[in-house]
Amino acid sequence: MGGIVHAIKGAIHGGHYIEFDKVEKSFGDHKVLDRISFHVDHGETVAIMGRSGVGKSVTLQHIMGFLKPDAGRIWVAGEDITEYDESRLRQIRHRITMVFQSGALFDSLSIFENVAFPLREHRGYTEENITEVVKGLLEMLDLSEVAETYPSELSTGMKRSAAIARALAASPEAILYDEPTTMVDPLMSQHVAELIERLKRQLKLTGVVVTHDLELMRKVADTVVVLFEGKAIYFGPVADLENSEHPHIQEFLAMDRVA
Repeated sequence: MGGIVHAIKGAIHGGHYIEFDKVEKSFGDHKVLDRISFHVDHGETVAIMGRSGVGKSVTLQHIMGFLKPDAGRIWVAGEDITEYDESRLRQIRHRITMVFQSGALFDSLSIFENVAFPLREHRGYTEENITEVVKGLLEMLDLSEVAETYPSELSTGMKRSAAIARALAASPEAILYDEPTTMVDPLMSQHVAELIERLKRQLKLTGVVVTHDLELMRKVADTVVVLFEGKAIYFGPVADLENSEHPHIQEFLAMDRVA
């Protein structure tokens, strides 16, 4: 019955997996999101771009239900979560997961145990099952050699890869990435981008990538949302972004070409 309800709700909203409809959010007198609308389809990766402080991470927190909008509606996994209480949001978070910029790994656990953690939280997995799944994820993300290493011994980039592995252990339908290439060297940035692209291709997960990295956007995203002064000034295919006449977007692209 629940699956039928989800299907009906998804059909009502055009089959979009995530949808923002005129979402507004203010902190005090500062309006961070001003009638933001965009959507993410099943299996699609959308990049949310813009300078620091324009509401990129705030948008992710609304998708996860950590923040509630002041106005507008939000759908996730085909369900209108705008008024959901914490109990119902927890059910949604079983279907969608987030890789935080900090990595949010447990310092006292090895990388193997960090990735195993979500599996141990769900009954039904034997130790043999857990070992098999974790080894497979570590191999997929090129982390086998650091399985017994602790987070403090790893570079920022490797921590990000480990955080992605742990997120995937929960078998999500969608994964959110918060600035995955920030504060990593160019080589590791390229590695993380290739990793996200490979997971998108192999696992067909729905994805949202918050970034200011145009190279990452071009590599992994199908569609892009550009935020500026609280508004979504562009929402469309990555390939068409260059054709936007908005002066902020042209400035953004010009700065990237110089860099």
